[in-house]
Amino acid sequence: MVYFPGMNAYGIVILGALLASYALDLAATILNLRALPRELPREMDGVCDPDAYRRTRAYTRATSRLDLFADTWSLLLLLGFWQIGGFEWLDRLVRSWAARWDGGEVSRGLLYIGCLLAARLVLGLPLSIYSTFGIEERFGFNRTTAGTFIADRIKGAALAVLIGAPLLALVILFFERAGPLAWLYGWGLVTLVSLFLHFVFPTWILPLFNKFTPLGDGDLKQAILEYAARVRFPLESVFVVDGSRRSAKANAFFTGFGRRKRLALFDTLIEKHEVEELVAVVAHEVGHARKWHIQLMMAIGVVHSGILFYLLSVFMGHRGLFDAFYLSETSIYAGLVLFGLLYAPIELILSLALQAFSRRCEREADRFAARTIDDPEHLVAALKKLAVGNLSHLTPHPVHVFLHGSHPPLLERIGAIRAERARG
Repeated sequence: MVYFPGMNAYGIVILGALLASYALDLAATILNLRALPRELPREMDGVCDPDAYRRTRAYTRATSRLDLFADTWSLLLLLGFWQIGGFEWLDRLVRSWAARWDGGEVSRGLLYIGCLLAARLVLGLPLSIYSTFGIEERFGFNRTTAGTFIADRIKGAALAVLIGAPLLALVILFFERAGPLAWLYGWGLVTLVSLFLHFVFPTWILPLFNKFTPLGDGDLKQAILEYAARVRFPLESVFVVDGSRRSAKANAFFTGFGRRKRLALFDTLIEKHEVEELVAVVAHEVGHARKWHIQLMMAIGVVHSGILFYLLSVFMGHRGLFDAFYLSETSIYAGLVLFGLLYAPIELILSLALQAFSRRCEREADRFAARTIDDPEHLVAALKKLAVGNLSHLTPHPVHVFLHGSHPPLLERIGAIRAERARG
């Protein structure tokens, strides 16, 4: 390993973590591509024809190569910025700007982190454009117009400023003035904001990007409501999302809580599936709700943020962390950025546990659906159509699933659903 000039223990740990993470992703990508069988799995006979499977293989290769290029580009940019003293250069620039109006730690922090995020957005934009209008367009998924693409970026940036900037300002203020309890105040603030956003997300934020139309009367609505009544699940609002405005891919999800809870079905999902299959998809989502998966994920997120804030309070003031990035002056805002890099190894370990938990939740939701619908084969049929329609990798490598899989592989899910059916 080649170290940067003057690198200390912090720098070695961070550099090692960055390179190890990249190497893991590279190995997983290579193994995943090699796990693409030339022949269509027999389980998919009658659902996917050879031409469609060739498109699946080509799409997997194209997206994997783009992801690998994006990871390489991001790593090189970070290492290059680090090597040339970019963190120190930006800090000096921000301090000179803030000095013009006697700006303090908060204003400098908003400028510093804002510049880094804006640079990341701009530098990543070409890859996002190529993904949407190159790969997704080539494989028949993209339905996003240039106007929608630009509008989405503007809305996302506006939300980041309106929500993220005040939150960041308060966190910096806590660490500046609250002493040893700053991490606790920061944790509490982030938790409250996260809970608030979960409640308002369905009615205030999602409609900024998609149109939600109540599902009209008919066989589908009647079948969904009958199923919900049979399993005693309160369900009043079923919405159709105009997912086709951006992509031909299909999806369904629950969002919100209580009276704000919404079951959302993409119009592309309704278009491609039979009523029984759609009820099976709804049953899977109901399974998530019944098993309290959303609440459990939120609780994990709260604990995760608490760990992060506590460790942040321990490490962010260490002079060695700033020396590793050639910063001449310590600051709360630079400490936040640098700690994010130092935290990467822990984040990787936690992400593996979170992915494993997510896969467990998917299995539980599948079991719930298989037990409560008329015929589990309807769920099998729905999963097959979704996989084929989305050109999903049908046989992902176990290493890739371990590192990145939020869902179990399709064939594993099918086997588990049928085993559940056999148990009666």
